[in-house]
Amino acid sequence: MDVPDDPPATCPVCETAYDSVSVHDSGLMVNLLDNERYQRVCFEPTSDGGGRTPLLRFYHHTHEQAGTTRPSRTRSRSSSD
Repeated sequence: MDVPDDPPATCPVCETAYDSVSVHDSGLMVNLLDNERYQRVCFEPTSDGGGRTPLLRFYHHTHEQAGTTRPSRTRSRSSSD
């Protein structure tokens, strides 16, 4: 994971503020269920400076930036889980 040298002021996908941005060039997994810090991650396809390596920028939005509330720390689980 890398951080771009020239991150935009707002997310180019949803045009709102974001907490951080990262750039990925290999496999990854995203799971935001019951995430304490982030509500949403926007994805922007891009490439390296030469245009040969496809990359994906992730814009991480906090609950406040997304206009939502944080999940509660306790989560009920059924007996079948």
